[in-house]
Amino acid sequence: MAGGLMPAVPHPIPYQGSKRLLAPLILGHFPTRVGTLYEPFAGSAAITLAAAGLGLATRFRIGDSLAPLADIWTRILADPKRLADEYESLWRAQQADPRAFYDDVRRAFNEAGGSARLLYLLARCVKNAVRFSHAGDFNQSPDNRRLGRSPTRMRTNILGAHELLRGRAQASAGDYAEAIRHATPDDLVYMDPPYQGTSGSNDQRYHQSFDRPRFVADLEGLLDRGVPFLVSLDGRTGAKTYGPALPAHLDLTRVELHAGRSSQATLSGRASETYESLYLSPALATAHTSLPRSIREASPDTRRAR
Repeated sequence: MAGGLMPAVPHPIPYQGSKRLLAPLILGHFPTRVGTLYEPFAGSAAITLAAAGLGLATRFRIGDSLAPLADIWTRILADPKRLADEYESLWRAQQADPRAFYDDVRRAFNEAGGSARLLYLLARCVKNAVRFSHAGDFNQSPDNRRLGRSPTRMRTNILGAHELLRGRAQASAGDYAEAIRHATPDDLVYMDPPYQGTSGSNDQRYHQSFDRPRFVADLEGLLDRGVPFLVSLDGRTGAKTYGPALPAHLDLTRVELHAGRSSQATLSGRASETYESLYLSPALATAHTSLPRSIREASPDTRRAR
């Protein structure tokens, strides 16, 4: 597909940032046939769900280094009704004092983990984003303006994702390199690691810091094996950039996707636009460099106005 309207797909874990807007542009760079789509930095698995909704791959492998997050996906695939029940119990138990209850659940998660607890925290926290302290504890604050997604909506999304991926997806926790070890030239790897500009060795906001030299070496390995891949990595908002470009020796094509105006900039009265870089391995770049690079280009109204 070359952009345009996306069919509605369920998303149990709320999308972060502009991924929902960028998904049509990213999917437009998929090859015609994909055996297995690997998404080893899955998070909300936005690209997996969107690709499944459009029938762009036969099988799916979802991975994440944060075990409770990967377990959310394991349970969506294998035990969705119980996960929905546990989320509903947590959501309803917060009514008397939502802030105190959030703190209690966050404390319990840091002590004992739990996929349902993490799902509740993600639904309630600021920007729906996982953040960690220097001690390794989840420390994101709640968004006190809302109680999180209602149990009815969450159940619909959990069961919808289960039906969409049933019988053709697996989820696992662990290192991204291990998750893609069995990828072949008939498959596709999509990777969206934490931006280097916000996840370096001195920044513990993410569960796992980004080792750029190792990542580059792993991309070299994929190239040697002939495995096609797409990487969302660095980006910029106005004049502020996040991370350097990937090295030229990889021979990747860098496409800058326009994601629209920065919400943070809008709140502060600035008119900064946000862009995300998408890197295409050589085989993908040959066929897809003329596709839309902006959510505006991808909109049907814009195309009609040309």
